[in-house]
Amino acid sequence: MNSATRYLTRILLKPDGFVPLRRPNRLALQFHSEQQPWNFQHQQFRLRHSARLNTVVVFVPQQEAWIIERMGRFNRILDPGLNVLLPVLDSISYVQSLKEIAIDIPQQSAVTSDNVTLHIDGVLYLKVNDPYKASYGVEDPEFAITQLAQTTMRSEIGKINLDSVFREREMLNIAIVESINLASNSWGLTCMRYEIRDITLPARVQEAMQMQVEAERKKRAAVLESEGIREAEINVAEGKKKSRILSSEAHLMEQVNEAKGLAEATRLKAEAKSKAIHIVGQSLRSIEGSDAASLNIAEQYIGAFSKLAKTGNTLILSSDAGDIAKMSANALQVYKTLSRPDRIDEELDEEDPEEYYSNQEDGNNK
Repeated sequence: MNSATRYLTRILLKPDGFVPLRRPNRLALQFHSEQQPWNFQHQQFRLRHSARLNTVVVFVPQQEAWIIERMGRFNRILDPGLNVLLPVLDSISYVQSLKEIAIDIPQQSAVTSDNVTLHIDGVLYLKVNDPYKASYGVEDPEFAITQLAQTTMRSEIGKINLDSVFREREMLNIAIVESINLASNSWGLTCMRYEIRDITLPARVQEAMQMQVEAERKKRAAVLESEGIREAEINVAEGKKKSRILSSEAHLMEQVNEAKGLAEATRLKAEAKSKAIHIVGQSLRSIEGSDAASLNIAEQYIGAFSKLAKTGNTLILSSDAGDIAKMSANALQVYKTLSRPDRIDEELDEEDPEEYYSNQEDGNNK
């Protein structure tokens, strides 16, 4: 048995499979462990998959892509499931995970457009969309995209001021993702999203912002207090206005009701006087009524003159004021003249009953 046959027999009988034709770069592994401890575990995990031993029959797990080289050149990408390799000639050079990967972006300093220094860290979520480019396009995809994320974040923060960093945080994340995807397209990687985790400000800037927040809150409190006072005064004024309006309306309704009452009373008095005058007129048309009226007028006439002496007023009287018989005759003559049937009918037709009755009373008083 020659040496080649012995080597092939030893490989086929070895339970672990073929001896790998490409091993991990120990220098690169040492560099990552010393310079970037935050990415050491993930890089070690990836290199462990890269060092998978060659076998004849392999089973590729789901969501993984195995890069096969034949005699040092790219041959194919194994699909998930059962795959057969040629002994000695084929080798598994790279194993790429097609799952979404989260990479911790370490804290770094950045300067805003208004010259404020910030310390920002974040988390980057990426996915391998082209295993070939991820294997042959860049030596270390994770390290490259981490550095790209840091530089892109510093560049984007330098375009905005401090207030916009907090106010437009979501827009800043989107801008960083777009910039990373433009540069990482040739590496076969796609940045799914980027999230800013912590933003650390200098102590003096934090004190100034705290003072600004307190001043803003005091301003809002003063504005709210003044608005409350203004609303209270407006409410009091509105209440007084409505009270006065209601009072004036009540006074108006009172006057209207009084006027209506007076008008109704006047109307009723006029109707009563009209009926009384009508009854008197009807009575005067008879002889008994006329004689009774004459006697009543004579008595009232004499009674009126008897009351003149009770006051200290100076009056001008006719010469026959002391003759009772003559005064009675004059009163009866006046009554007969006024109580003619034709005169009473004319006055009832032409004059208002109330006015006519008032004129009659005035004549009687005289």
